[in-house]
Amino acid sequence: MADRKDSESRKLLRRLRDTLAAPGGGQDRLDSITHQIADSMGTQVCSIYLFRDPATLELCATEGLRAESVHKTRLRLGEGLVGRVARTGRHVNTADAPSEPGFRFMPETGEEVFPSFLGVPIQRVGEKLGVLVVQSRDSRLFTEDEVYGLEVVAMVLAEMAELGAFLGGSEDSLPPAHRFPTMFRGATGQEGAAEGRVWLHDPRVVISNPVGDDPKREKKRLIEGVNTLRQTVDALLADADMGGEGDHAQVFESYRMFAHSRGWLRRMEEDIDLGLSAEAAVEKEQSVARARLENASDPYLRDRLHDLDDLSNRLLRILTGQGSDTGAELPENPILIARNIGPAELLEYGRKLRGVVLEEGSVGSHAAIVARSLAIPLVIHATRITTEALNGDPILVDGDMGLVHLRPEEPVAAAFRDKIAMQAEALKRYADLRELPATARCGTRINLMMNAGLMADLPSLVGSGAEGVGLFRTELQFLIRSHVPRRGELASIYARVLDSANGLPVIFRTLDIGSDKVLPYMKPQDEPNPAMGWRAIRVGLDKRGVLRMQLQAFIRAAAGRPLHVMFPFIAEMSEFEEARRALLLEMAREQRLGHEMPSDIRVGAMLETPSLAFAPRKFFEMCDFISIGGNDLKQFFFAADRENERVRRRYDTLDTSFLSLIEQIVNRCAEADTPLSFCGEDAGRPIEALTLAALGLRRLSMRPASIGPVKHLIRRTDLGQLRQVIDEARSAGATNLRPAVAEWLATQQE
Repeated sequence: MADRKDSESRKLLRRLRDTLAAPGGGQDRLDSITHQIADSMGTQVCSIYLFRDPATLELCATEGLRAESVHKTRLRLGEGLVGRVARTGRHVNTADAPSEPGFRFMPETGEEVFPSFLGVPIQRVGEKLGVLVVQSRDSRLFTEDEVYGLEVVAMVLAEMAELGAFLGGSEDSLPPAHRFPTMFRGATGQEGAAEGRVWLHDPRVVISNPVGDDPKREKKRLIEGVNTLRQTVDALLADADMGGEGDHAQVFESYRMFAHSRGWLRRMEEDIDLGLSAEAAVEKEQSVARARLENASDPYLRDRLHDLDDLSNRLLRILTGQGSDTGAELPENPILIARNIGPAELLEYGRKLRGVVLEEGSVGSHAAIVARSLAIPLVIHATRITTEALNGDPILVDGDMGLVHLRPEEPVAAAFRDKIAMQAEALKRYADLRELPATARCGTRINLMMNAGLMADLPSLVGSGAEGVGLFRTELQFLIRSHVPRRGELASIYARVLDSANGLPVIFRTLDIGSDKVLPYMKPQDEPNPAMGWRAIRVGLDKRGVLRMQLQAFIRAAAGRPLHVMFPFIAEMSEFEEARRALLLEMAREQRLGHEMPSDIRVGAMLETPSLAFAPRKFFEMCDFISIGGNDLKQFFFAADRENERVRRRYDTLDTSFLSLIEQIVNRCAEADTPLSFCGEDAGRPIEALTLAALGLRRLSMRPASIGPVKHLIRRTDLGQLRQVIDEARSAGATNLRPAVAEWLATQQE
């Protein structure tokens, strides 16, 4: 009996494949398909609903309902039983549809005489395409075999839709996918603007034939592919050289077990028995599991979804040969599109890229840090762009506004090019200031430093006019490796950094991991609030081995040159005392070993928590320098998570109360004669930088591209007059100084 059902299923899928290959328009194919499915399943009704836009389903073809309702009946996502299937990604099977919660009666279809209802989603790897429905006059539940068989049919329809089988020329036809201009509203990960062509980091695997003629041959292909996958995964994890035991070993073993899952293989073999090809079976199970897991609240389950996606995509590439080594070349001016991407993968592209667009990510993610180092615009949270974009599509990336224009219309592209041209013209003006100091009209000199984290950053030191590196982020050297770097590697890297600085000061910040920066070989801690948890110096003081190794590498890299070391996320004086003591112990040890000592050493702290602004005077006297970490200090001061788009923009750096805290820190450092700098995104924003300088900050550290605009504004401003404007606004009770500062700047002439 089961063999007969398998045979019927395969016959139906072959008929659908023949329909795909037959001449005719999209509507003809849809009409033929609904007739074939109803006939095969012995139902009076078969209907296909497809998404007209992300929130609207449209009845596009039917066998059994009234023909005049086609392209007229529409439902919102979640509306009625069809909308529920589309929203949840799960089937609805009922013998009495009108009694189901959320049922919506659509009189124009004439469906009231068909109480039995089975609806399954038409979906493709997380992309919802529509709903396939069968209905019957008999009041009955459809069997598990019938549900499963209809899901297999829906999988084939999804592949047919991807291949454009349902597009047509009539005015009722659905808008063709991947053809029209589309705008994505995301969030800024890195400012800047770029025009180019799409390059998909993980290109979509196209399954040209979802139907398998020979189940034995398809199963053999599947088993061979799975064996190759397992060997690849085993080799990959062996090459990772994690060694030992611990959290990371458990994570990788979990990944390995998923690849070796017998249940996963069994389900795909059952799909093949019903008529799917090997690759279509892989994609069907990926789509079903994704629909179940993507809404899970459990972080562990969401991580397993990423494992499933990665393994499924690897297996699909093995089966289809559509891997990354297909010979395709990067287009001119490539804009990278990805769901998410690690720092090492992004660095492999290097400076070839003109921009990056991610569906996920955060302003503090590894990708954002690398994008800033490469000085390329980055937009994050561009939902669904990986399913809409195709390799080679024209694309505009506006990192300033967090907007992406895919396949833009000419007027939009022309306006965008004007914006890029204006920015290029401004950069030429700033280049003329490169050799000039950042001296305000009142005679006050401001030192402008640059932030860095990669060797690729260092050429910008001369070109930007920076007077040194105010922050060298050492964690990037750890993030881009699959294992802990060795002391010799780090010493060599730090020595090259000092060589490239050519005598200008470089402030090395010790490892700042935790929170949003999790090492690939370190399991994320299950913390309710990681930004305020086990991170930065707290990790260093608890895991002394890595801290000691890094301090030794600093000392050996300096080798007779000045050395500046800064400890991150100091929240109380005792942490700085302990970290400073660790550095001095390593200095003594290295000297006993006969290594050349730094000619001078300066030890500082990064002030990122409000608590440290109230530390004892002894702390400020003990520090050789202090740097305000503006990004973290602001989020802790306002209790606003900078990774949360709902709240991060609600609070302004020029808020009067926040600037009062900054002024207090300036005064306390002045009393102790301790050099103070400000490091963070706000240091590179001209109005914010100018205000900080007016409050007494004499050193600012920012990304290289910001130095020109900041210097330009400082050189045309009298900081004494601006300070007077600030004081008057505060005396008048202003809660935010931005309006007063902006209004005053607008009155100033060149």
